[in-house]
Amino acid sequence: MGIIQTVPGTRDILPAEIEYWRYVETVTTEILGRAMYQEIRAPIFEQTSLFERGIGEATDVVGKEMYTFKDRGDRSLTLRPEGTAGVVRAFLQNNLYAVGGVQRLWYKGPMFRYERPQAGRQRQFNQIGLELFGSSDPRADVEVIALAIDILKTLGLQSFKLNLNSVGNRNDRQSYREALVNYFLPYKDELELDSQDRLERNPLRILDSKNQRIKEINQSAPNIIEYLGYESQKHFDQVQQFLTDLNINYLLNSCLVRGLDYYTHTVFEIQSEDLGAQSTVCGGGRYDDLVAELGGPDIPAIGWAIGIERLIILLKQIQDTPNTSPDLYIVSKGKKAESKALVIAQKLRHEGLTVELDLSGGAFGKQFKRADRSGAIACLVFGDTEAETQTVQLKWLASKEQNTLTQEELISQVGELKEQLARHI
Repeated sequence: MGIIQTVPGTRDILPAEIEYWRYVETVTTEILGRAMYQEIRAPIFEQTSLFERGIGEATDVVGKEMYTFKDRGDRSLTLRPEGTAGVVRAFLQNNLYAVGGVQRLWYKGPMFRYERPQAGRQRQFNQIGLELFGSSDPRADVEVIALAIDILKTLGLQSFKLNLNSVGNRNDRQSYREALVNYFLPYKDELELDSQDRLERNPLRILDSKNQRIKEINQSAPNIIEYLGYESQKHFDQVQQFLTDLNINYLLNSCLVRGLDYYTHTVFEIQSEDLGAQSTVCGGGRYDDLVAELGGPDIPAIGWAIGIERLIILLKQIQDTPNTSPDLYIVSKGKKAESKALVIAQKLRHEGLTVELDLSGGAFGKQFKRADRSGAIACLVFGDTEAETQTVQLKWLASKEQNTLTQEELISQVGELKEQLARHI
């Protein structure tokens, strides 16, 4: 029998890549923590009805892409295709809204959609997202956008653009929906099958088509901005002004509608030309009706999600793998020496140093070669002599300088050792 392979659309995240993930998660945790966002972790599978009600049955996600199955209790369950619906469910089920005011939450984890796998798009993919509940103020819209941009810039990304639009409220969208249907009907025979279906169920999604002919048709389609009511237009104007106040550049994109039905008012995407076809690295918007639609009180909300795989594709283009070399590499030979090396390695780790212990038991020459390849700054050497005399050889791998310390000095003077290591970096 051959080696069992990964399921199509999934991939292993190997040690050589995982440091990028830790880097992204560390930066995100720090930036969102400073803005008082608290992490929440929801299950990766939920009742199917949550996504049908929350995302919308007319969407491609619900209609074509969800991993849905019956469990042994004959319950219909679905692996989460996105994070917002589950966070809203947790927000309601656990009465997080009871304290009132604004609630700021963020999450990270895997999502699942049955799509055609390609670079930056897998069937199991990972997202970092945030949700802000309890404010309809345009400043909330701009806060979450600014935080996404802060994360991307802190990670070192510069070549991206913010696309912005408003899809208004329900009344605005109903008027606009009628205008779109009237506009697209004469072109019905030119529309691809998906777009013909959307014409009946969700005509706004035609604006998001990747088909070249439909893109051309869309150029003369009615602009949703012309159908915004006074309050919707006022909200959108304020969002733009606040973005300008923060020196955040944006591009108005009337074809930007996002793929999920719950969006209202502000929608946005942050895109990078360096990603090719899958250019969106962050997308989100306001969803003022979703909490009520899922059985809760009338609470406005806004959020976004960043695709981690796409983000890491960009990071690999601008920087090498973050350094994972140890501070110290320990080589040892002989039973007493190897036993002592194990103890010293653990003590040094407790003191905050990164230590790799050679476990091969091989000749010193081979162990020294591995020490050089490890990228360590210095090497600690334990042999029979060191075991008997309670000493250790400290060897600086770049300069080849070497000196002898007692094992007691090594531990008691670890602060001085850290300073020496910092000078040798």
